[in-house]
Amino acid sequence: MRGFNAAGGLFSGMQGNLPPEAQEKLEELQDLQETAQQVAAQKQEAETQLTESQTALEQLDEIDEETTMYRQLGELLVETEYDEAQTDLESTVDTLEVRVETLEKQEERVQQQFEQLQSELQQMLGGAAGGLGGAGPGAGGD
Repeated sequence: MRGFNAAGGLFSGMQGNLPPEAQEKLEELQDLQETAQQVAAQKQEAETQLTESQTALEQLDEIDEETTMYRQLGELLVETEYDEAQTDLESTVDTLEVRVETLEKQEERVQQQFEQLQSELQQMLGGAAGGLGGAGPGAGGD
């Protein structure tokens, strides 16, 4: 989310000299920056968990169904059945796929809000903020 940082950086020196409406828009942009960073971190965590769960499910296919298996439950290892482990992993994968998809949509909404606020701020300042043109969260190949 490098682009969000650029918006705050461009205005940080002139923040006190901005009209109240522009100051408010700038604060909204900074709030969106925080939101975008949080969403990106949540998405990265969900993608990592999804990859780990998919890998575990693939590994499960290579294990004999009669093999004694254990699952971690807090600090304990508890014996579990093959079918139960497979069902739980499939459910986890499904849930995480939906979570990642939801977070991707949320990222898109934040990007759109950022671009809208950026445009409004540029208009308020009479184009003085033209350097913000490519400062959205998708800029720079995140």
